[in-house]
Amino acid sequence: MAITLKPGYRAPAAGVAAAALLIGSFLIGTTQSGSAAARTGSAAIATLTSTATGGKITVTGTGTVTGTPNQLILSMGVKINAGSVSAALQQANRAAGRVIASLKGGGVTAADIATSGLSIQPNYRGSGQTPIGYGVSEQLTATLTDLGKAGSQIQAAVTAGGNATTVDGVSLNLTDTGGLLARARAAAVRDAQTKAAQFARALGQPLGSVISVSDQTSFNLYQFANLPATASSGSGRVPVSPGSQQLSIQITVVYAVG
Repeated sequence: MAITLKPGYRAPAAGVAAAALLIGSFLIGTTQSGSAAARTGSAAIATLTSTATGGKITVTGTGTVTGTPNQLILSMGVKINAGSVSAALQQANRAAGRVIASLKGGGVTAADIATSGLSIQPNYRGSGQTPIGYGVSEQLTATLTDLGKAGSQIQAAVTAGGNATTVDGVSLNLTDTGGLLARARAAAVRDAQTKAAQFARALGQPLGSVISVSDQTSFNLYQFANLPATASSGSGRVPVSPGSQQLSIQITVVYAVG
């Protein structure tokens, strides 16, 4: 963490001493005596520059908020082995049809169910070169938008597919980010303002108006914690725990000082 004072800017001795206590070390240069440098930390969080018309301080602000996922993406399918391609495909089609019908019957719309894969592979015994049968795998992706029903929908779909069912995984998404982004941006602005005021005060200079603001990231979502499951394993539905996700953004703000 470092502050850079470029030639042409002089802070009062008391302000410089206070800045040294706040940040540990800094780099200061003058036109008469050259420059000397001392650095600590791994990244700068503020930069102070000066011109003939006044100084500027640049700080980075971070805002992080937490939200609860509202959507579950289910990746599942069926896998059948049979003596011929046609027999395996027919059985797989029937099993996949039962899974899709179950999802629709449970309230998942047709638009939220998509075929995502089809695989047909010969099966061999040991190092033999002649197929002894064929395996057919059909995959689909279902978007479940009501997490209160998701456990029952998954349970019913798996039961409908029977022993042919495969589940590749689930993912939880937070799709309604408008309000969260507004809160994260406000928190980032407050964070930047606090840092800028601390540095300006330590340097003995008044903090001026905002010159510019730039958003360094759109947003980042991080899986953060788990909430209690919505159902126990014995209640006839798969337990679904939405947990929570963190949304974090970073901004850079330039203030006038002096």
